[in-house]
Amino acid sequence: MNGRIIKINRIPVSVIVIIVTCILIYLYSSGEKPAAYSIFTNQNNVNVRKLLIGAIHAAQRGGLEIVEVAQSQDLKERSKGKTDEGANDPYTIADSRSHCVMKQGLLRIFPRITIISEEDKETCTESSTFDLDPTVLHETAKVTDELVSVHDITVWIDPLDATQEFTEKLYQYVTTMVCVAVKGNPIIGVIHNPFSGQTAWAWRDHSTSEYLESIRLSGSTTIEPTITVSRSHAGNAKDLIYAVFGEESNILAAAGAGYKVLQVVGNNATAYLHSTKIKKWDICAGDAILRTFGGKMTTLDNQIIDYGPNESPVNARGLLATMVNHELYIDKIVAYRQGTNVKSKQR
Repeated sequence: MNGRIIKINRIPVSVIVIIVTCILIYLYSSGEKPAAYSIFTNQNNVNVRKLLIGAIHAAQRGGLEIVEVAQSQDLKERSKGKTDEGANDPYTIADSRSHCVMKQGLLRIFPRITIISEEDKETCTESSTFDLDPTVLHETAKVTDELVSVHDITVWIDPLDATQEFTEKLYQYVTTMVCVAVKGNPIIGVIHNPFSGQTAWAWRDHSTSEYLESIRLSGSTTIEPTITVSRSHAGNAKDLIYAVFGEESNILAAAGAGYKVLQVVGNNATAYLHSTKIKKWDICAGDAILRTFGGKMTTLDNQIIDYGPNESPVNARGLLATMVNHELYIDKIVAYRQGTNVKSKQR
């Protein structure tokens, strides 16, 4: 007072930083981790158990959007153009609504993960989201908390597989799919049918859904070799099968990559073959499920498919998926294609 100025000594910011750092190091070394420390260290990690729950929720919520559109009978159908096989590639409002709720719902909970969806070109306004509810897992599911770097995760979404069949009301083929890949390897696959309400999911080396187990256990054990192919995007698959395996080969024409993979898992088909380009959001979930049971999915030149974020979303080299005897099938296909190429060059 009396005109005097009181000076306050300010502690340099650097000193404060050093003190806080020392406290954090002490607490960490003593086994105590404060909330602030956990937030800092976990911001680059994703809990895979929670991501599994989110993937299941996303597939089911997308399915609800599809059912609502089907019930309205106002599909707002238009064409994206022609596929490589020359078939119409339809698009409906159900594709868009499912995409928006699935992708936005996951990003709200996991904002830093990379998500690739078939309908990424669509603009999403406000759409319904969802919260994580662990009751989507059955009581005997063996899932634990595991952390994975967010930079290693890629999520693939197919918001409506078998759109053509959806427009034809062939709802048994329609699915929503979510796949989680870590460093390009598919570890979680979710395939959900909106109209039956059944969800097949698998987390490799951990657990599977009861529905998926029932498919696996109820399948035939003595089925004759039967190869499933696309009913609307077959390309030359049937000709390839007859040329490689004989004119008497059993062919099961079906729709939806997810549906066809489940036919293989359930042993209603011994193999799934696709001879032309196919997108990775169509096959990633099925690949994860097949691997869970010891099955295999490769290109037609026997290459494992990489689902990393920096790879092309298109698998341009065909597809073969089996539960058993993969090498037996693939060796015959490779030998036939190599022989065909040699003959073509000699002409």
